[in-house]
Parts: sequence; structure tokens; C-alpha cells
Amino acid sequence: MSIDQNLDEIIKARRSIRLFTSEMPTKEDIKAIIQAGVLAPFAGLANTGKDGRKFIVVSRNNPLINQLSSVVKNRAGVFAEQFNAQTNSNPILRAQGQGFLKRLEMTAQQGPLGIGSAPYYIVVAEKRGIPDVQHKSLAHCMENMWLKATALGLGFHLVTITTQMEQDNEFCNLLSLPFGEYRLDGCAIGFPAQNPPQPIRSSIDDVTTWFL
Repeated sequence: MSIDQNLDEIIKARRSIRLFTSEMPTKEDIKAIIQAGVLAPFAGLANTGKDGRKFIVVSRNNPLINQLSSVVKNRAGVFAEQFNAQTNSNPILRAQGQGFLKRLEMTAQQGPLGIGSAPYYIVVAEKRGIPDVQHKSLAHCMENMWLKATALGLGFHLVTITTQMEQDNEFCNLLSLPFGEYRLDGCAIGFPAQNPPQPIRSSIDDVTTWFL
């Protein structure tokens, strides 16, 4: 199999995994996934050197995971109240934001999916800079890590509420991150308890416009 064919298969095999087994991935595999994140593109104009991107790995065996989960759960409740108040005077936002509001309310009630339910929760922090494109940079990082995890036979889930936790002083303090200095994103990694079926994708002809 060529490198191109192998990459195509990994991209096709990528799934969002929500249920994980109790088996812990090896530290070597986690380091390999982080290395893929290190190699992801970043905003050159906003890069601040070795402190520009950080990776914080929290095992579900560490008591810190319960503290993080509790902080996220409480913050999700605050976010849900704030978002609900915003939608009361904006019918378009209410119609389009119902799915997001339900996820916030579920997180506030049941706790964040992936933080404690997966063997590892990884927070990636990108130093703020000008231009403020760190979330785009983090998206590249997450994709690299996701594809590497897939290649290693591991499950991966984006813990998207992590991006909002950069606004929470307690969350940042727990991770020893100076409040307000970093953009955040996060993921859960472990062995998948089940593999979802391949989703239906649009054909290239359906989504592409050519000007030749």
C-alpha cells in the first residue's frame, strides 16, 4: 500500500468515539499523538516560541480529572443560562441554537463527555497573539492528533466545551495556565468500545464548483 493509499484509509476510518473501554493506551502512543499535534501548522505571526503551544495530559486515574469535570459541569450551567437569556430576544438565534443549548444543559446535568469517561483528557493551549487566529491553529492540531490516534487504532473525541473554558479562571488555574493568556481546545482518547458506522458523505461533484 502506498503512502497516499494509507493516508486515504486513515482519513476514511476517522470517527468521533463517545464510548471507551477501561483499557489505558500506552504512554508511547499518547506521546506519538502529541507529536503529531506538535507538527501541526501554527500562526507564524502570532507564534511566541517554545511557549506557544502546550499539551496537558490528564489520566482518569488522577484526582485532577474529577476537579476538572466538576468545574466544566458548573460552567456549562452558567453558559446555558446566559445563552438561553440571549435567545429570548432573538428568535433566529433560538431556532438555530437549540442543539447547542441542549448540549450545554446535558453537560451541566450529567457532566462533560470525555472528561473522566475516557482514559485520557488532553487540553491543548495556544498562546494568544496578533492576529488572533489561535483557534484555527488549534483546529489543525486537533486534526493531526485525531488522524494519528486513528492510525494507532485509538478512539478520539473532541471535547469542544474546552474552548469555552479559557474564560474560566478556576479551570485555567487547575492546569497551571495563566488566565487569559491562552486559547484552548481539548480531546478525549482511549480504546473505542464501539465503532460507529461510516457516515454518508456528499460526492465531490455535489460539493465542488470548478472555474477552469
